Amino acid sequence: MSEGMITQPGGRAIQSYGAGPAGGQQSTSLGDILERVLDKGLVIAGDIRVNLLDIELLTIKLRLVIASVDTAKEMGIDWWEADPWFSAKGARQEERQQELEDENRELRGRLAALERGNGRRQEQR
Repeated sequence: MSEGMITQPGGRAIQSYGAGPAGGQQSTSLGDILERVLDKGLVIAGDIRVNLLDIELLTIKLRLVIASVDTAKEMGIDWWEADPWFSAKGARQEERQQELEDENRELRGRLAALERGNGRRQEQR
């Protein structure tokens, strides 16, 4: 494997690792690597535990997925679509949910009032 300096347009020098053009290897840019990672996805998982005298004080579970939106959707990950912070659709769903809860409370109150009124009528008979 050869190592050397390459001068880019503008005079900026960068360190080069790997075989030169004669060796058949091509250099991979950061953009190429990022494109591959986003296309395939990358999962990083780990746990951090803090113990003191065999007593667990703290546990942190880390789960990191790096992927493009399309790749994430293929994996079944689409939480941002329903999150009001990330999409207007999510905000509308949250508003609709609140409307349904309000309507449900109102209908329960009306039903309770009707049942109380029906109970009074039966007592009068």
